[in-house]
Amino acid sequence: MEALPPQPPRRIRWLRRELLLRLMLPLITMMAVAGGFGLHYTHAVIERVFDRWLLDAARSSIALLRYDDRGIAAIDMSPQLKAMLLFDEIDQNWFSVTQSDRLLAGQPGLPDGGTARVHYRRGEAFDAEYLGQPVRVVRVELTRPGAAPVTMLMGETLTKRHRAEQELWVLLWPVVALVVAAALAIAIAVRRTVRPLQAIATRWNERSHASLDPIGVDEVPRELQAFASSHNELLARIRTMLARERQFAATAAHQLRTSLTGLQLGLARASEAPDPQAMRRIVDELGGSIQRSGRLVQQLLTFGALDPEARADLDRRRIDLVALAQDVGATHIEQASARAIELELAAPERPVCVAVQPELIADALSNLLDNAIRYTPPGGRVLVEFESDPPALRVSDSGPGIPEDEREAVLERFVRGRDATGDGSGLGLAIVRDIVAMHGATVALSDSAWGGLAVTLRFPAGH
Repeated sequence: MEALPPQPPRRIRWLRRELLLRLMLPLITMMAVAGGFGLHYTHAVIERVFDRWLLDAARSSIALLRYDDRGIAAIDMSPQLKAMLLFDEIDQNWFSVTQSDRLLAGQPGLPDGGTARVHYRRGEAFDAEYLGQPVRVVRVELTRPGAAPVTMLMGETLTKRHRAEQELWVLLWPVVALVVAAALAIAIAVRRTVRPLQAIATRWNERSHASLDPIGVDEVPRELQAFASSHNELLARIRTMLARERQFAATAAHQLRTSLTGLQLGLARASEAPDPQAMRRIVDELGGSIQRSGRLVQQLLTFGALDPEARADLDRRRIDLVALAQDVGATHIEQASARAIELELAAPERPVCVAVQPELIADALSNLLDNAIRYTPPGGRVLVEFESDPPALRVSDSGPGIPEDEREAVLERFVRGRDATGDGSGLGLAIVRDIVAMHGATVALSDSAWGGLAVTLRFPAGH
């Protein structure tokens, strides 16, 4: 036999971990988004501030231009002005003034284009490289009718800008510290929130395995009170089931003990029989007792396998109740003939279809027929009838019937009517009741047309 492949272990969910993830992840995401936005905004602000300084210096300088009659420009810069434009304690500065590629002042070769271009009201700025260094360059152009445009470029290295960004980033550290503090607070809060649950679990684990007492709803947080209530309902159902099973086991043991005691007494009588004829009579009685004991054991096994709450787990199939009754009735013909009882089946013209588990409904009908034949006097009648809307099945007999005030009680296990005769165990109708309940149907006891008992199994409409 080929071994099944090992199943991977199931991943256990941790409430604390999920709470931390659900709370921390948005916080970290917001921090990352805010940090990225802050970085972008800080860089943009610093770029604009320093770009405007360069643009102001360039516009002030280009205002010194002079033109001759031919439109040729010239600029008269004093040594002090040139020194002022080039002086910076931190960065290196350069400038150039050109007209039609003719250098009027400054240093040659300053780039006239680059990346990260930003347009301002009277100029533009861009990133470039000059003398092997990254620089920021501003460009200002002056036009005049009848003259070629004059372009002034001013560039500087990026040291001041980088330092300014670093200094502004220092202002964001309190925000980072606040986020870290919030994360720690969340972690502590989650731990303290989960701690009562662990305490409750510890108290539950300390309870005896036999304890099915409800848990105190007041001792759990409000959010878990619905869970605690559902847990208590489950415990109540388990208590009811265990009480039912204990009662069933005790009563079943009593019934079996009674049957075995009868067999032991019969064997003792057989061993003391004075003649073969008496022994044969005792052996015949023992055979009947063994047959009744076998039937009791079979009913006990059937009843023990039933679970009235397992309605959703039934393997339902759509069947014709009439055809099922014909098959079950055929198995009781010999029993009815032995007692000279007329077993009839009034089959309608159309099938009576229901969605049920056929084996269980067959057991229920078999118990009804067995009871009807067993308690109907010889020469009596047993009739199986049907209804279509809603679907129903009825077993009627001409027996002694059951008084109306006892009909509810005889549906319980091991309960028989006070006037009951014969060798029944009191399980047949209880088995029928549980099978019917598993199918969402009902069972009703009433008087038959002959004064006996009529048992009707009625299934839900549209079943």
